[in-house]
Amino acid sequence: MTPRRHPHHTTRRDWRDRFRAPRWSLPSWARDAPDRCVLTGNAGGTWEVYGWAPGSAPRPLTSRPNGTTYAAIPPAGQDVWWFADTDGDEFGVWRRQPWDAEVGADREAVPGVPPAYPAGLVFGPGDRAVIGGSDDDGTTLRCWDGTELRVLYRHAEDASVEAITRDGTLVAISHSEHGDSRHPALRVLAWDGTAVAELDDGPGLGLHPITFLGESDELLVGHERRGRDELLVFSPRSGAVRELDLPLDGELSAVAAPDGSWLAVVAEHRGRSTVHRYVLATGELTALPTGPGTVDGIRIRPDGITWYDWSSAASAPTVRDLAGGEVLPPAGEPSAPPSVAVRDVIADGPGGPVPAFLRVPERGDAPYPTVFSIHGGPTWHDSDEYSPRAAAWVDAGYAVVTVNYRGSTGYGAAWRDAIEASPGHVELADIAAVRSRLVDDGVADPARCILEGGSWGGFLTLLGLGIQPQLWACGSAAVPVADYVAAYEDEMEGLKAFDRSLFGGSPTDVPEVYAKASPLTYVDAVRAPVLILAGANDPRCPIRQIENYLAALAARGAPHEVYRFDAGHGSYVTAERIAQMEAELDFVQRHAPA
Repeated sequence: MTPRRHPHHTTRRDWRDRFRAPRWSLPSWARDAPDRCVLTGNAGGTWEVYGWAPGSAPRPLTSRPNGTTYAAIPPAGQDVWWFADTDGDEFGVWRRQPWDAEVGADREAVPGVPPAYPAGLVFGPGDRAVIGGSDDDGTTLRCWDGTELRVLYRHAEDASVEAITRDGTLVAISHSEHGDSRHPALRVLAWDGTAVAELDDGPGLGLHPITFLGESDELLVGHERRGRDELLVFSPRSGAVRELDLPLDGELSAVAAPDGSWLAVVAEHRGRSTVHRYVLATGELTALPTGPGTVDGIRIRPDGITWYDWSSAASAPTVRDLAGGEVLPPAGEPSAPPSVAVRDVIADGPGGPVPAFLRVPERGDAPYPTVFSIHGGPTWHDSDEYSPRAAAWVDAGYAVVTVNYRGSTGYGAAWRDAIEASPGHVELADIAAVRSRLVDDGVADPARCILEGGSWGGFLTLLGLGIQPQLWACGSAAVPVADYVAAYEDEMEGLKAFDRSLFGGSPTDVPEVYAKASPLTYVDAVRAPVLILAGANDPRCPIRQIENYLAALAARGAPHEVYRFDAGHGSYVTAERIAQMEAELDFVQRHAPA
């Protein structure tokens, strides 16, 4: 599968334009005032919250040094709520301000709610809201009716509030009281906290509340009873369950029409999306014309018009309607330049065929210097979607490979959960299989293969440099797990619960599993130069454990560089994202030049 050299080069533009290009999130609107919308955008150089009425220009509602990304709007549309943390540490409180107010008109959303990591937010009628938060003591869900604040639910294990009925009488939560936050159970509570119904599919099978349907108390739920993400309707008062048997490939998610009569079902199959209309009463299933690529979000307006967020590897994200028109006005210049399309790659791995996507540069000949760009999560997956980072590597003359290793979502529950036996090592075996395939095919230069990723991808980068030192010319790890024991001690409580589920306990319970997975264990085997990018306020991959790894590299004089930034688990500031990309490009071009 040696790729052809492109006979003609497209017009080239600065790769930074893809980061600078203004873009918008998919809007949310007030249920009873659908022309009052809230969304986030980077038009001002930082991701912030905007208010927007269709037909007008979005208005900024927040302006904070490191950006604002969580926002919601109550049914009446009188206020916008947004989450205020401190410089990206994800720990804070909800603020609110009038929908038509300017920046700076915010106040505390609900007096008496202590700072926490967010664990869901839902709005009922009037002033009713349920606010979820987690801290070192576990998760607390609080009810607010405009005057009284009280605890609806509290537990030491991870939980989240997910949905509320239109009349505000029933609240659906996911919880992991059984100790496995990767496979949560479902509970429906009355407004007074009384348990109405419980649904638990047992070990290794998760349930995810999505929404109550229309004015009813029927709950749309994601399940994985047949080894993939599918859908069911649960009636909490009767206990009846109706599984929706849809003849679609891939993993299924859905949003419901406001009246609850039909669903827009998104099927993720082999890294691409299709969308179908499903009528609940009749079972009628109709394909919707979203086009090849990836749908990152979809919502159904009260008038039945569907908005969705779409992109492909070659085309920048847009918010569209089903007629093909762009919902939001252009936010200004520069527009995002296109990039190259992806090619599908399948490699024979130790656990079965490993899916990957390949981008090749428009200049130069194979074999290419090749960046293996590893996604985070691990419960995530790469798809045929636009990536300014991948496009920057391609523009610099590198082939780019994204691998949906075991542990990734989108390929069934067994593939996702296969890493539980040996986190880190399983994923790297799959990545090595894809590397071997591309080297054998003459695509990748074996002397210039680079390992790169952020978060879990950064963890895999550091681990791979330690256990596969012969495979990689250099590595760039952004906000990684570097010392797993110290990371567990310092990380946010929700991630501690995730790690206990993945590893089979805490570092005290299963120290050998954490030691086997920790990059620090193999630091003396690292031979390739490594760049580490670290956020000072990162609650997910905290700075202390990265300092431990850097100290171990320095103690033996191993080649390494560090880029520190004053934010959390990444940055929402365009200039900072560009600066980080520049640092990575400079580092890799010095050690594995294109």
